[in-house]
Amino acid sequence: MATSDKEIVKEIPRKSERFSDWYTAVLLKSDMVDYSPVRGCMVVRPYGWAIWEGIQSWLDREFKKTGHQNAAFPLFVPESYLKKEAEHVEGFAPQVAWVTHGGDDELGERLAVRPTSEAIIMPMYAKWIQSYRDLPLLILQWGSVVRWEKATRLFLRTTEFFWHEGHTAHQTQQEADDECRLILDIYKRLLEDVLAIPVLTGRKTDSEKFAGADWTYTLEALMPDGQAIQAGTSHFLGQNFAKAFDVKFLDRDNTEKYVWTTSWAVTTRLIGSLVMQHGDNRGLALPPRIAPVQVVIVPIRHEQTPAVLARARALAASLGEGVRVKVDDRDEFTPGWKFNDWEMRGVPLRVELGPKDLDKNQCIFAARDGEGGKRAVSLDGFAAAVVAELDAIQARMYARAKSYLEAHVVTPRSLDEAIEMIKERQGFVRVPMSKDQRAEEALRDASGGSPRVVTDEPAAGACLVTGAPAEMIVYYARAY
Repeated sequence: MATSDKEIVKEIPRKSERFSDWYTAVLLKSDMVDYSPVRGCMVVRPYGWAIWEGIQSWLDREFKKTGHQNAAFPLFVPESYLKKEAEHVEGFAPQVAWVTHGGDDELGERLAVRPTSEAIIMPMYAKWIQSYRDLPLLILQWGSVVRWEKATRLFLRTTEFFWHEGHTAHQTQQEADDECRLILDIYKRLLEDVLAIPVLTGRKTDSEKFAGADWTYTLEALMPDGQAIQAGTSHFLGQNFAKAFDVKFLDRDNTEKYVWTTSWAVTTRLIGSLVMQHGDNRGLALPPRIAPVQVVIVPIRHEQTPAVLARARALAASLGEGVRVKVDDRDEFTPGWKFNDWEMRGVPLRVELGPKDLDKNQCIFAARDGEGGKRAVSLDGFAAAVVAELDAIQARMYARAKSYLEAHVVTPRSLDEAIEMIKERQGFVRVPMSKDQRAEEALRDASGGSPRVVTDEPAAGACLVTGAPAEMIVYYARAY
């Protein structure tokens, strides 16, 4: 434990100077996560898991509103099943972890520890789907997957990570594509309305799409170091997996047809994105709608004035179940240490209450996002004032992130300028391009960046790489 008021933050590097070190220090010092003895794996501590639970609960409500149901499928995938869809297995082969023995006995067939679950879910859909009356089938599961990464980083890229994965089957191509877009909209609302992270949405290029998909929809966020991060994906799988696993149904016209399928996911990578987007040199800064603790009330000199602690508890109770509130009545720490501790943990609103405040029928509001400093607030109408302040903090955090994103979408005038912008991590570099795969690869190779998203905006003029007519607008960036 810290021994002075400022000890708790003194070892955090400055975000603007050592971004990577800052990120790791904030995660560890805020007790969100820790390193595991297993290479590349992380232990998500209760405070970090509470954020994931908040994401889970919000998404669970949205998914159930749209008819989706939760289920659970095996962790292990027989090798022969994984190999049924050729593009899929080729895309994941370098990252697959294999089980070769059960106890001391060698298995007759290797089992993959699921890197994703299409290959274990589709055989079940082949059993369950017989008629158009069985469609759509809208199922997802929550759990973890394993991808044997060469380089790992807490939350952003780990060997095992937590996610949900949706797998749906549909009667028509249009219904499946509508499903993909529905999920993309749910994810966008999660990112922007809850996590206060603005995103660009659109499709991946063919080289970046999910292995085994016809096309992939994506949400791309921009971090404060100028690098992009893939915040979520929704994949239109067409009939590729249906044909590989023989998932057919008898349609209304009495003919047998293959189903159309989708898959989609967001992961605990969102927690890392949240930290990078909003944190500062004092630690985490969490948007109120996702913060495990939205309000902390710190009673001052309550040991000498019992009425202070009693009033602090009464104020907390007045907020009801709609606000996540904590009264910090620890006797062993000074008020200053507590302030720093809760700032480190990113609690959106701190309320200070001392004997003099009681005499004035007021308390002190201190917003974690740093806007407005401290201000006195009447205890009359306290609950309404807290709700209004939390809403204002949420809006300010999103507006600040949105402003940063908009300021870091840059349009180059030449290929050389595009290459330099991408190399220098100036943000999303907006490039008109043809659909020639060679143009995409040439810019990737020259810049070290990747095509993050193809938006719906119309293309005009010439491809910046080849000079041929532009057919799409591609946003390039360096990326996590």
